[in-house]
Amino acid sequence: MDYAWYMGINTGKAAIFDLDGTLLDSMGVWDQVDIDFLGRRGIEVPDDYMTKVSAMQFRQIAEYTIARFGLEDTPEQLMAEWDEMARVAYSTVVEAKPHAVEYLHLLRTSGAKLAVATSLPPALRDPAMAHVGIGGLFDEVVSVDDAGDVSKESPDVYLLAAERLGVSPADCTVFEDLLVGIKAAKSVGMTVWAMNDDSSAGDWAEICEVSDGVLFDFSDAPEIL
Repeated sequence: MDYAWYMGINTGKAAIFDLDGTLLDSMGVWDQVDIDFLGRRGIEVPDDYMTKVSAMQFRQIAEYTIARFGLEDTPEQLMAEWDEMARVAYSTVVEAKPHAVEYLHLLRTSGAKLAVATSLPPALRDPAMAHVGIGGLFDEVVSVDDAGDVSKESPDVYLLAAERLGVSPADCTVFEDLLVGIKAAKSVGMTVWAMNDDSSAGDWAEICEVSDGVLFDFSDAPEIL
């Protein structure tokens, strides 16, 4: 990505939020999808599988899963099956992290610009955001697909969110639960607050070291960015 766009831009503060595991208490949905999906094929989920795929985008996960388990499915077939299994959960079961909705309203009242930077495809993120009542609170919603199909190991999705908001990276605060995403956002000068989530438990010690702050729910979040 060409980073030159942000030179000289400074139009206010912005907050950029991950969805899965940060705003949404949803990572358990994917754990169950993995268990049920592989269980249909007589495969037990390996201990390292969920960690391996946590930072990948949707198609990468499908390709990795096919290669790892020698499946005959195409990536499109896997993604369609996962979509079918997850769509109901995201639109009816998933809830917001504690105090997340109130915090978003607080930031909007403060004048901060808000964006989502997620790996979730629209078919899952839109129903989930509507279900928990945050669908209309963001100025921009971007995904890794919008940022060249690269995973959150690269800062591109966060930079794209900042670009669309018209705010320089230095004036962005990112809320993220994945270590790779935290490191990526930090690498381009963004402030990062880490959300504690079971999916990142193995990385929590390092997350605490590299983040600017840590949260166990949004009652701990900074009122001023």
